[in-house]
Amino acid sequence: MPDGRTGDHLSRAGASAWARYRRLADEYRQQRILLRLVLAGSAAVVALGLAGRQAALGAAVLTALAHALHCRYRPGPGSATDWRRGALAERRTGRRLARLGRGHRVLHDRALPELPGTNLDHLVIGRTGVHAVIDRHWRPGTRLWADRYRIWAGRRPITALSATVAQIADTVAELLSAELGEEIPVSPIVAVHGARLPRGGLEHRGVVFQRSSRLPRFIRECPHIFTGAEVAAITAAAERMFPSMLDVLSHRARSLS
Repeated sequence: MPDGRTGDHLSRAGASAWARYRRLADEYRQQRILLRLVLAGSAAVVALGLAGRQAALGAAVLTALAHALHCRYRPGPGSATDWRRGALAERRTGRRLARLGRGHRVLHDRALPELPGTNLDHLVIGRTGVHAVIDRHWRPGTRLWADRYRIWAGRRPITALSATVAQIADTVAELLSAELGEEIPVSPIVAVHGARLPRGGLEHRGVVFQRSSRLPRFIRECPHIFTGAEVAAITAAAERMFPSMLDVLSHRARSLS
């Protein structure tokens, strides 16, 4: 890392989400092909009248069974699309965080050993602190707003999202603090895509909701709390402790095969 800019190449941003999207898309494509073959074969049996009524009845049963299995095991509505949208959002934020410049390190798409199955989209480490960034995409035009008790996306409460992001940041802080023998605070941030926000963003129970496009400026404007040497030490510890999520998923797949 001779330029002091990032800890990860930008290609790592959103890598595990994109891999999951590709897997779901491939599975669904294979299911559609199989279903079409069954339907085509059944239609041919009926059309040609092969073996008469009994074959036609069998073809109908086979078609119904294939359709039932397809509906039962296909990915949920929009699941592949959701993973694709999430991966693209992470990539956009990754490109924007690359503009932070010298003195900042950014680790992308990292696994958290204490929270299996949960990944940290971006970990920004710099003189202005350590920031755990999670990307979220909403339908364009959705308004994010907060009252005294909850934060909302339109009419839907998203308070659970605040709790999840806060837990991720707390976990990172605890692990880094234990590793380095000193308190390392980590600020939780949601990088917002698509939704409308107040100009200065939102804060709910310590979690900042900020437009992805404004994130580099927001981070640069935070007070300086670390020296360059501390940034390097924290980055080295984070790279040791939080492996690439894509590598973790690949290892799991190999162990199951």
